[in-house]
Amino acid sequence: ADENRIAIERFRREAEAAATLRSPHTIELYDYGVAEDGTFYYVMELLDGIDFQELVQKHGALPSERVIHLISQACDSLGEAHLAGLVHRDVKPSNILACRMGLRVDYVKVLDFGLVKNDPRNAEKQLELTSAGAVSGTPSYMAPESINGVGTVGPASDVYALGCVAYWLLTGQTVFKAANSTMMMMQHLQASPVPPSLKAPHPVPRDLEEIVMRCLAKEADDRPRDAAELAQLLSKCRVAMPWSDTRAHDWWRGNRAAEIPVENRTGAIIIQ
Repeated sequence: ADENRIAIERFRREAEAAATLRSPHTIELYDYGVAEDGTFYYVMELLDGIDFQELVQKHGALPSERVIHLISQACDSLGEAHLAGLVHRDVKPSNILACRMGLRVDYVKVLDFGLVKNDPRNAEKQLELTSAGAVSGTPSYMAPESINGVGTVGPASDVYALGCVAYWLLTGQTVFKAANSTMMMMQHLQASPVPPSLKAPHPVPRDLEEIVMRCLAKEADDRPRDAAELAQLLSKCRVAMPWSDTRAHDWWRGNRAAEIPVENRTGAIIIQ
């Protein structure tokens, strides 16, 4: 019963968060509520795309200019959430999709605001979805303060996770490797990341590498303070050949044209 209550609360929280956000890069919510039999439901847009996890697993690490293009769009979604006092808390490659939207391709949508939490700098009392002392998130993408409870889990925690996502896109590897979740979390607390340029198959410009490494700083105060600041930094990166609509369309025609949509985040999602 407790697990069911938490599941329902996660879905309710995701629906309420999505309903307040207007960024075109946040998955769109059409309706949510409780049916007559007490079942909670929500209805979201159907996306035709591929999440960042599968994108790299199927097609390999991406060139730096495409990474900048994709992460900047994710920053638009999370930047609005941060401005609204919300922290996503589960930013990871499987929660961010590159989509076909009408005539556009490589259009990013951020999903799964189910762990969203009001920025603790807001005075509003939080309903905890985890027991006292428990961590929430995905170990490969968790900021140190999310793990050890020292310091505030705020927008800079999402920025850390975005740094981990950028690292994955650039290198095809997670920032750290570990045999299990506990060891992975210890790495995030203690180990220094190897600069992505040493692992990436494509060149990584120095200014982009510096931004990614700043995102991965152990102390929240040493990172960009929120996704909007990260987007500003990314917009100043110099790349030899910026990612263009033409290149994006060429990639999608060559790699995704014949495929059925991978991601069927369809109509109604129901919790019993």
